[in-house]
Amino acid sequence: MTTDYEPHSGTRPAAWREGLTSGTDSPFAERPAPPDEVSYPTLTYAVTGRIARITFDRPEHGNAITPDTPIDLAHAVERADLDPRVHVIVVSGRGKGFCGGYDLSIFAESGFAPPDSAQPTTGTVLDPAVQAHNHDPSGTWDPMIDYQMMSRFNRGFASLLHANKPTVAKLHGFAVAGGSDIALFADQIICADDTKIGYPPTRVWGIPAAGMWAHRLGDQRAKRLLFTGDCLTGKQAVEWGLAVESCPADELDERTEDLLERIARMPINQLIMAKLALNSALLAQGVTNSGMVSTVFDGISRHTREGYAFQLRSETVGFREAVRERDEPFGDWKRPRPSSE
Repeated sequence: MTTDYEPHSGTRPAAWREGLTSGTDSPFAERPAPPDEVSYPTLTYAVTGRIARITFDRPEHGNAITPDTPIDLAHAVERADLDPRVHVIVVSGRGKGFCGGYDLSIFAESGFAPPDSAQPTTGTVLDPAVQAHNHDPSGTWDPMIDYQMMSRFNRGFASLLHANKPTVAKLHGFAVAGGSDIALFADQIICADDTKIGYPPTRVWGIPAAGMWAHRLGDQRAKRLLFTGDCLTGKQAVEWGLAVESCPADELDERTEDLLERIARMPINQLIMAKLALNSALLAQGVTNSGMVSTVFDGISRHTREGYAFQLRSETVGFREAVRERDEPFGDWKRPRPSSE
């Protein structure tokens, strides 16, 4: 339907690139922009033009994962998904790396001691005291209490995959252990050549709960990494098909912005339809089932004889020393910058 005060789209060059909120015929005409006042304990959120930017913001801890991280991430992704200004979502990390995994000063070294959290968990299955009791090597382990906790981490991280709009993970420094779980849920990975990407905890006390490695790399290459706990560089990640692009670290910002701008030129409805169509094939491969099985096995790996030995060693001598003992035989141990994994 045309009006007297707005030329129909055929009279405007490339009107399909005008954006969802442009023009008097927009469903959002005369509606205010969504509010941007929400703040998060573990990340920041900002919209610039057509790009929503989610940035992990615990650089002094290597952006290590806390119980707030999956809740914050899912909420921020949902904000971007519902914002008609946003065409693409990028997730990155502030400081020396993307994400160093779970903050094991909470999860291994301190026996699940209650962290400062914005989420009320007292008396629930997520209560840190409940989880600490369930992870006591001298007691009985209930695998479903463990699963209820870990599956919620997975659910928050998987918001990147299940978001309607495209998601891009921008990796630098390190994206290891739980940090790789987050990255592998993104639709596109772009990284610095020297980024460290992998899941060393398969050596003891961990299975990647997201279950995404085989879906992203194929069976044989995923096994090559998880049978050894070895990591890829960013450059290798491109060669193996895990990332779409890598570049020198000093070019990462520019190359990422170029990719984001190219995606952002597309109409939102085209992006959503393309993602839904392609995700249908990925979901048909059994992504949801892989995550469920892997999350259960991750819990089991932390409650084996070897898993308890690693947990007790971490509590006795500290997590860094336990990791040194784990990784030195593989020849890739370096003194970790964050106290996390």
